[in-house]
Amino acid sequence: MPETVIAAEQPPRESYRRLFLRFLRFGLLAWGGPVAQIAMIRQELVDEERWVSNERFNRVLAVYQVLPGPEAHELCVYFGYLAGGRVGGFLAGLGFMLPGFVLMFALSWFYFTYGIGSALFQGVFFGFQAAVVALIVRAIHRIGAHALADRWLLAIAVAAALGSALGVHFAITLLVAGAAYVCVKRGWLAPALALEIAFLAGAALFFFSGAGAPVAAAASRSAAAPGTTSPLGLLLSGLRAGLLTFGGAYTAIPFLQNDAVVAGGWMSNQQFLDGIALSGILPAPLIIFSTFVGYAGGGALGALAITFGIFLPAFAFTLVGHEYLERLISTPGVHTFLDGVTAGVVGLIAVVALDIARATLTSWQAALIFGLALVAVYLWKAKAAVAGVVLGAGVLGLLLMYVA
Repeated sequence: MPETVIAAEQPPRESYRRLFLRFLRFGLLAWGGPVAQIAMIRQELVDEERWVSNERFNRVLAVYQVLPGPEAHELCVYFGYLAGGRVGGFLAGLGFMLPGFVLMFALSWFYFTYGIGSALFQGVFFGFQAAVVALIVRAIHRIGAHALADRWLLAIAVAAALGSALGVHFAITLLVAGAAYVCVKRGWLAPALALEIAFLAGAALFFFSGAGAPVAAAASRSAAAPGTTSPLGLLLSGLRAGLLTFGGAYTAIPFLQNDAVVAGGWMSNQQFLDGIALSGILPAPLIIFSTFVGYAGGGALGALAITFGIFLPAFAFTLVGHEYLERLISTPGVHTFLDGVTAGVVGLIAVVALDIARATLTSWQAALIFGLALVAVYLWKAKAAVAGVVLGAGVLGLLLMYVA
């Protein structure tokens, strides 16, 4: 009897073709964000087919929730690896992301080739942009509720937000956040407090000396920026965002927004919001909006480069050394540092959300759509909630265009 149970929990050895098609189907049905995507994978591969036990699934999911990258995509790579080795893992991950990538690539081409000059498109995207602000606010609450587990993490998030608003580079902000929380967990409260005070004092000096460049200055751009960037630059931008995306795709927003809108200037803040909105109505991980960002900066090749960079860590963590990473994550010091980094990321997202809101909610119509969308994302729990909210906001934006 025990042997039967063990056999029932062994993943099948599937052909590469069957693996790819199975996860391609998952990708075509990947509506509703990571929670719905993970539930879909769990139901078929764990509850119904028993590839792994429920306990093992929970442990693996916990590891991927700590690591950067879209958890649902990383789970697909993991299950593909179990059934077909490294090649199987690659094909499973590719199949899951391919439908969303193809759709976003096509939408990006249409958007940047034909534009949204007609009244129809302008009204729809007006609603989209206001809804995205609501989605980001909800994401901050959801991520913060899990990440800010004590008052020190909350204080670290606030300090990170202040530092970002004063123009400190996000890499410095996140290093300080992680180091401060390591000090806290080791009982070194005075050094932790001194580190944060020094960080804020340095940020203030940096800003008032005139060297700082707060996000708000560039986030207020409304016209499309004429600049482009190289495929290598887009690849590195995607890779950096992919390595720093803790707690969900929304945490990639400040990094990509900094590269594309603030520092690089190859797209406007309004275009950036449109890309996020479009990704919300596709069957794909939300991080697929990076394809839109890359297309804005470098056309078709730029879209491929940034998408490759942002998904590379999600493939590599499992294909190169999942077992080593699982042991590493169990090390208290590493886990504690990442907890601090995640708190810092929450602060960064909050600043980006505030700047985006100031640039977007400039009329009563936009404020109304934002308010209704915010209520909807809190109350609507269905799998298609995100897509429904964004599409509904687009329709409402079109209707309100004619109400002056």
